[in-house]
Amino acid sequence: MLTIRNTLVDYRELIWALAWKNIVVRYKQAYLGLGWAVLRPVMLMLIFSLVRAFVEIDSGGIPYPILTFAALMPWMLFQDATSEGVSSVVQNANLIRKVYFPREVFPLTAVCTKLIEFSITVVILVALMVYYKMAPNVYMLWAPLIVFYVVLVALSICFLGSALNVYFRDVSAAMPVALSLLMYASPVIYPLSLVKRKLLDERIAGDWSGVLYTLYTSNPLAGIIDSFQRIVLRGLPPDFPSLLPGAIVTLVLLPLSYIVFKNAEAYFADII
Repeated sequence: MLTIRNTLVDYRELIWALAWKNIVVRYKQAYLGLGWAVLRPVMLMLIFSLVRAFVEIDSGGIPYPILTFAALMPWMLFQDATSEGVSSVVQNANLIRKVYFPREVFPLTAVCTKLIEFSITVVILVALMVYYKMAPNVYMLWAPLIVFYVVLVALSICFLGSALNVYFRDVSAAMPVALSLLMYASPVIYPLSLVKRKLLDERIAGDWSGVLYTLYTSNPLAGIIDSFQRIVLRGLPPDFPSLLPGAIVTLVLLPLSYIVFKNAEAYFADII
């Protein structure tokens, strides 16, 4: 973590320049420009709301559109940062061959780029809260820490995935499928409270219910999404028991992922 922090500090100007270049290149020829960063989560929110009209999903008294949008915010930050981060080293092959600097700059840049786009969704969330007459609360102070947690989870995949992608290009090709499956294993369309009720209260899996719930919450996004909804919409503190299994996984995976990345880094220029 200290090494990553030092890289962010020492190469902050390069990371900012690359992040800005990514945004300009992505949206320069698009008619809507940055409007796509708004349109995508809003369209997904509307689609999920339409699905909910046919499939009963208990939203716990919170208007379902804003509940879904609050789930999409951390999910899309993770999804987009991970997807771009895994491909970041290969996409910058020319820079890698020409000049040396720590290669973790590329995954870090991918995450920073998505944080800029994430800030746009915050504006939409505020507008939705005004529309639904939902007042801010003191627990929103947890939001930066939740977002930081999302960044750590994304980096734990980006470092490992971007290193492997240099050797096996199938990794970037498989990412969209893996992320699509992970979305359904995360409480984006449905709330975590539904999973908790089915497994812990109703025990639909019998003696395996507790184990399955622990496995479910070992996906860091499960606790992240639920806690983000709680602090922003429900005026409640984060649900730390649901955050704990995923946090343990992240604390183990992130340093291992970074070690793999640094060991593979020396051979990037030769292979890429």
